[in-house]
Amino acid sequence: MSNQSNISKNKVINFGAGPGKLPEQVLQHVQKELLAYNNTGISILELSHRSIDFKNIVEEAQIILREILHIPDNYKILFMQGGGTGIFAAIPLNMMTTGTADYLVTGTWSDKAAKEAVKYGKVNLVLPQSTKYTEIPDPSTWKLDPNASYVYYCANETIHGIEFNYIPETNGIPLVADMSSNILTRSFDVSKFALIFAGAQKNIGPAGVTLVIVREDVLGQAMKICPIIFDFTIMANNNSIYNTPPVFQIYVVGLVFKWVKENGSVEGMEKLAIAKSQKIYDVINKSKNFYSCPVKSDVRSRMNVPFRIGKNDEKLENEFLSGASERGMLQLKGHRLVGGIRASLYNAVTIEEVEILAEYMMWFYQKYGKN
Repeated sequence: MSNQSNISKNKVINFGAGPGKLPEQVLQHVQKELLAYNNTGISILELSHRSIDFKNIVEEAQIILREILHIPDNYKILFMQGGGTGIFAAIPLNMMTTGTADYLVTGTWSDKAAKEAVKYGKVNLVLPQSTKYTEIPDPSTWKLDPNASYVYYCANETIHGIEFNYIPETNGIPLVADMSSNILTRSFDVSKFALIFAGAQKNIGPAGVTLVIVREDVLGQAMKICPIIFDFTIMANNNSIYNTPPVFQIYVVGLVFKWVKENGSVEGMEKLAIAKSQKIYDVINKSKNFYSCPVKSDVRSRMNVPFRIGKNDEKLENEFLSGASERGMLQLKGHRLVGGIRASLYNAVTIEEVEILAEYMMWFYQKYGKN
């Protein structure tokens, strides 16, 4: 980039890991309907969860999601509360029927899920325990328990930047996936899973609602101690409206589903995810170790790109972050557990915005990396 100082300071780019950027078209639509939703005369924020209007919002969101993810008819689509952390507990409470479960711990979020599940039964750690997450061990080394109720994994670890590019083979044991940060970014076979969940605040909406896609044969097995709010069967039987749901969040999620459908669907998002992440990894790879990503290349995330500068030079990293902020690029600071820089490239982040970051990275390298 010839003159980085000339980048407009009026336009900001949100590279935050979550809550992440929402599509501008969706925000504009929300703005239009905020004061009066769909000829009701009242705000969407005031809409009754028992109204026909809200029933239609839920059903339309389910229909569109079923279409764009090719979800079979024997799966229920739920909108739940409690965040991903709540679902960490809900999964064993609903599914740990044999008293044990397999957990593939590849980063902070799967580690948190495993630690929560221990409260309700035995957890078998399929992979050797680690403190540095930079790879996914080869499946030939996994130690699966044939008596496990389910196998759990996190499809994309946002903190460490590790992403599965395949669906784990479980030898017939029900598979559970946390897809909070990469759902709607790649095509996959839903029928391979017993349950998929995703906190909304990465790729599908604002914080406050959690998507659950659950196969019908999983229902009806909750432990007696399972709270009603976490009982998948009760939520499915009441179409997610057992109690007052997060009406506004579900409304926005439905608009995001529609936006995905109208902008190339999941297949289009997948192509963009590859192109966007490649632009950042290309700069890292060509920087002669000025930028470094610790994650092995075959499992590098398309959603969250963590990197360090100048052999973990915190002073230089702060200079990078300060310069990025001055140029309108926000929330690039790495997670406190790993430090450094992290660029989150969720669906709403455009390729043009990623190019601005890549150009800034090149400019910064040319200024500081060749001394």
